[in-house]
Amino acid sequence: MSKISFILPAYNEEENVPRIYEAIDREVRESKYDYEFIYVDDGSKDRTLERIRELQQKDNHVNYVSFSRNFGKEAAIYAGLQHATGDAVILMDSDLQHPPSLIMDMMKGFEEGYHQVIACRDRRGESMVYRGITNTFYRMMNKLSTVELQNGAGDFRLLSRQAVDALLSLSENNRFSKGLFEWIGLSKKNIYYENVERQFGETKWSVSMLFSYAVDGILSFNTKPLRICLYLGLLTMLSGIAYIAIMLGGIFFKGIDVPGYFTTISAILVLGGLQLMSLGVIGEYIGRIYCEVKRRPHYIVGETNVNRALRVVSMEKSKVKSK
Repeated sequence: MSKISFILPAYNEEENVPRIYEAIDREVRESKYDYEFIYVDDGSKDRTLERIRELQQKDNHVNYVSFSRNFGKEAAIYAGLQHATGDAVILMDSDLQHPPSLIMDMMKGFEEGYHQVIACRDRRGESMVYRGITNTFYRMMNKLSTVELQNGAGDFRLLSRQAVDALLSLSENNRFSKGLFEWIGLSKKNIYYENVERQFGETKWSVSMLFSYAVDGILSFNTKPLRICLYLGLLTMLSGIAYIAIMLGGIFFKGIDVPGYFTTISAILVLGGLQLMSLGVIGEYIGRIYCEVKRRPHYIVGETNVNRALRVVSMEKSKVKSK
């Protein structure tokens, strides 16, 4: 009998924690699968952790890991993967925007032998501005990056044990899960659903956070921005040489022309802007190197009902028995 681990990151989702539990439980309670819930409380400031504790007290399928502070969704996903013991792991948001009704379709794909079953949503209900920004991000990402992302494919997906182990072997601190899912490869199957609007609570994503997330995605999987800086510098240098040659020719044939304020200011602004932009891109990469070499943990656990070391040993024993 296969076991499903549901990883549910939650940040200030006290209204949705019991609702997502009930919705998933209805889908799997009478199924042929064993299952577990792994709530990852990402340092919530409301009663999210209290709600999770209440669920755990009445159902031993519920496990939780609570961070000492807010470490971000990427850390929450990583923690969930570390604590999951299922043969299949399903990542879902706790805000009910990922329909639990797709769980059995995902498990069907898993039984067919796929290592990743990806739930892809459409863009209904989103504003034209947000949709345009999202489409621009995916176009830029796919042109600049070494991995290709599918518009609408997010964190809502099923991962096989092999896929989970592959993700856990990637220990970098600057994690961009959408890219990592594509980087590990393995067989994939897509299923599609209509976009679901949030019914309870408020979104935790601001415009600045989305922009930062996009920058992380672009810089995490390629060095092309550095190459672009090189090309811009080369183009600027060649343009400067051509301009000097033209001005020098003018001096020889027409003499020195004193007026040149506009040309001087334009050159300073353009060159200064290019230099600052290039330094900014280089600084982003250096900052990531700085974070990686410190080797700080991805998260600090404040409270949990799970001993990950014991669960790993137990999981290894079960693998040996199955052989």
